[in-house]
Amino acid sequence: MSERIGIVGGTFDPPHIAHLMLAEEALHALHLDEVWFIPVYTPPHKNMKSESTPGQRLDLIKAAVENHPDFRVSTIEYERRGPSYSIDTIRALKEKYTDASFYFIIGGDMEAQLHTWKDIGHLKEMVTFAVADRPGYFAEKMNEDSIQYIEAPLLDISSTDIRGRIKLGKSVRYYVTDEVRHIIEKQGLYE
Repeated sequence: MSERIGIVGGTFDPPHIAHLMLAEEALHALHLDEVWFIPVYTPPHKNMKSESTPGQRLDLIKAAVENHPDFRVSTIEYERRGPSYSIDTIRALKEKYTDASFYFIIGGDMEAQLHTWKDIGHLKEMVTFAVADRPGYFAEKMNEDSIQYIEAPLLDISSTDIRGRIKLGKSVRYYVTDEVRHIIEKQGLYE
C-alpha cells in the first residue's frame, strides 16, 4: 500500500502555530501517513532579505515539529542550495519514493497564485493540492481533480507579524511553539 504524504513548503521565518495547525488538519482530513515540512534555502518568489540564515530556519522548523510523531522535516531543498522550484522538488521526491502519493498543502492565498508556478501543469499531474482558506484569502473552489479543499481554523498569524512583534519587544508565546521561542530568544533572532 502506498504512503500518503503531505508536503508543507515555506521559508518558516519563523514557523508558527498556524503552519502546524494546517498540517494537523490536513493529516486527518486527507488520511495522510505523514506530513513533511520542506524549508526552502532561497525562496524563488520572495525577494526579501531574511534576518535569519537558512541554517537557522532549518533549526527552527525542526524544533517546531520535533514532538509530533507524524511530522518530519525534509532537507531536500536545503541541500540543493539556491532557489528551489516545487516542480524540481516533487520530481526528486517521486523518483526516490516511487510508491508515495503526495499532497501539497497550501493556503487559499497560494491557490490564487498557482498559475504563476513553474511547470504548474506537470506539477498538478504529480501531486494533489490540498487547499485551506486563510484569513482574507478564501479559495475559489476550482473544480479540478488535482485540488482538494480542507477545513482549517482561520488563524490570523504570519511570520511577518511575528518578526514585527519581536522587533517591538512583544511576546510571541502561543504564536510559536516553546521550542521555537527558546531558539529565537537564545539567538536574539529578529530583534
